[in-house]
Amino acid sequence: MAKFDILEDLKWRGAINQQTDEEGLKKYLAEHDDLALYCGTDPTGDSLHIGHLIPFMILKRFQMAGYHPVILIGGGTGAIGDPSGRKTERVLQTADQVKHNEESLTNQMKKLFGTENFEIRDNAEWLGKLNLIDFLRDYGKYFQVNNMINKDVVASRLENGISFTEFTYQILQAIDFYHLNKEDSVQLQIGGSDQWGNITAGIDLIHKLEGADRPAFGLTIPLMLKADGTKFGKSAGGAVWLDPEKTSPYEFYQFWINQDDRDVVKYLKYFTFLSHEEIEDLAEKTEKEPWKRAAQKKLAEEVTKFVHGEAGLKEAQMITDALFSGDIKNLSVPQIEQGLKNAPSAEAGSEKKNLVDFLVDTKIEPSKRQAREDIKNGAIYVNGDREQSLDFDVDPSSAFDGKYVIIRKGKRKYTLVTIK
Repeated sequence: MAKFDILEDLKWRGAINQQTDEEGLKKYLAEHDDLALYCGTDPTGDSLHIGHLIPFMILKRFQMAGYHPVILIGGGTGAIGDPSGRKTERVLQTADQVKHNEESLTNQMKKLFGTENFEIRDNAEWLGKLNLIDFLRDYGKYFQVNNMINKDVVASRLENGISFTEFTYQILQAIDFYHLNKEDSVQLQIGGSDQWGNITAGIDLIHKLEGADRPAFGLTIPLMLKADGTKFGKSAGGAVWLDPEKTSPYEFYQFWINQDDRDVVKYLKYFTFLSHEEIEDLAEKTEKEPWKRAAQKKLAEEVTKFVHGEAGLKEAQMITDALFSGDIKNLSVPQIEQGLKNAPSAEAGSEKKNLVDFLVDTKIEPSKRQAREDIKNGAIYVNGDREQSLDFDVDPSSAFDGKYVIIRKGKRKYTLVTIK
């Protein structure tokens, strides 16, 4: 059986931007089964968002092809701050913040990568042991300042200024690759397109210290842009996080299901493990029957399952189906909070109130006349039931633990009324 060609698969998925030595890496993969590769992330926050997910999806593909992924969580570099992609200096974090963030990211990575054929390392383990003299003698002398200044990440910051601390970040990342290459036989580093300078600095250091024939490769992923030219990864509410406390599984699912037809096939290639044939079939359906949104549904299903598991996916689908159909009575209070987090909201007291007055007092209706008209026409639903009687009283204690009254006007215009 022919060996799976991971590089050809990545090319087909549009997932390779630059490679330091394409032929060398191809040859290495053809001759060895023991490739180890890594991708790093600094613990600057306590959750990754979907923009961070892009390089880790590549790592996961290598894992599924039988190679050994290493995730480097930068407890050392995280205390410094990567200047890549930034116009200004980072605010330094406390040691406690870094530690808390590290623990959170470690748990997220274990969910994505499991426990087999995978490891997490912390660069504080070796960077923390370096003293200044060793740093300058053993590593600093291999870096030419004029070369460092010419790297994009530094050059873009020279006008506004860059501290010596952030200027040395590329040396620290180079030490990481050198250490993992020497001590753990990691041959390949993967990163976003903004990491090219840091990756090549690491390869140069390995070759200077270990010899030019030492296997060391770099691969970057293209910057992902949406069809409208904006950067991928943000929703109207901001970043889309992997942490279910920050972005609920329902919101996460909705982000993917609402993708543009022009982007959906690209995202299927990047963010799912579907075969080429399955993706091509979905691409054809998008072209011929775009209104069915088959590709978007499959994308949302696959990525939500990968990040939040089967239970998270089922809950997201249940809330989606309930809100779409209007059959919301079986949703729990937490599910209502997920599903209507971004819906219009209002407040009301806990006493019973005539429906007409309730609608006007919560500003769902502009006037009693309009409220009566909408009720008579069957456009008003209270907690999932259509109410057409002008004498109906809204009883806030009758549903959703007495915390909410949900008014639906028309097909899908929900208002979440919080009971005070």
